[in-house]
Amino acid sequence: MSIVALLFIGFSLGTAVLLIIGNLLQQQNALRCTSKAAGFLLLLGLAGIQSVHLYSVQYGFDGLHSSVYVALLYAIAPSFYFYSRQLLIADSHYSWRDVLHTLPLLLCWLLSSQWTLPTAFLIGSGYVLWLAQAVYFLRAQRQRFRLELLALGTLFAIAIAVLVLGFIVPLLDAQDFIIAYSILIGCAFFAVTLTLLRFPSITADVSEAVQAAYTLSTLKNIDKAAVLLKLDTLMQQDKLYTLDNLNLELLAEQLALSQHQLSELINTEFQQSFSRYIREQRINEAKRLLIAEPNASVLSIGLSVGFSSQSNFYAAFRDIVGMPPAQYRKNHGDLRATVLKIKLNRRNLAAILIDV
Repeated sequence: MSIVALLFIGFSLGTAVLLIIGNLLQQQNALRCTSKAAGFLLLLGLAGIQSVHLYSVQYGFDGLHSSVYVALLYAIAPSFYFYSRQLLIADSHYSWRDVLHTLPLLLCWLLSSQWTLPTAFLIGSGYVLWLAQAVYFLRAQRQRFRLELLALGTLFAIAIAVLVLGFIVPLLDAQDFIIAYSILIGCAFFAVTLTLLRFPSITADVSEAVQAAYTLSTLKNIDKAAVLLKLDTLMQQDKLYTLDNLNLELLAEQLALSQHQLSELINTEFQQSFSRYIREQRINEAKRLLIAEPNASVLSIGLSVGFSSQSNFYAAFRDIVGMPPAQYRKNHGDLRATVLKIKLNRRNLAAILIDV
């Protein structure tokens, strides 16, 4: 099992570095600076814990009772809260109560060594319950975010497994605990990576779902039919979705709506989030161009419909269509050729019958 633990530790460390670099290089991000900073601290904290695990597995070091390990362990819960707060709480304004979430960092220095680990996991259980409540509150949005919520549920299950491990730590050998904990952290990194690859805009989608769940209707005095007609014109005629910097604020301004009004309109009328609505508009146009312009490269088509990179285009296309764009072009190109051949054969047959 030590080899398995080392593999998961290595994967965790590499993934943490890639996630931080990828986030820094991302041009558009729905998270505020405070949430991004908390996310970086969360990744660094988990990477630090895995580093201690690596040293313990390799050299038999008793890292569980080191001050560095304890500090990292107590920093995970506050970092997680401040990272996910913007995503899971409709009110994005901070208050004095948010400062209370930093208390675990002070608590770790006041407890005796025998209570530090159990207390850390006890605090973690409170945040897991908070996560469970937030995800449960989104159940009304499950039709639009079924797979995304399933991904969050997977992370929740891993968190439960970590808590169970933490509470039975007195019954385990220190080395067994470290190996099991290393594997669970590695599984969490794997689940996060897979989720981001499958749903690259999950942060924006979940944030919009929270806003839709909490916000009262803001469309009472809006002529929805007229707004929807204008929205259709902006999409079908003006092709506003081809702007790679198109966001909720920009489109709301074009429709003379507030951001909350536009988000609610798309949620209620199309049963999807704003970001997915725009992705579907872009993918529909990309599907048309892939067939209509067989000599154009897949990348040029993706960029022309508004995607900022090849990876975003491929991920969105596979998410909505269920296959890569090149495969879609090939399948429908073959179908188009077959249809044209059938039409040609019919014309030839008709010409023969006329001659007869």
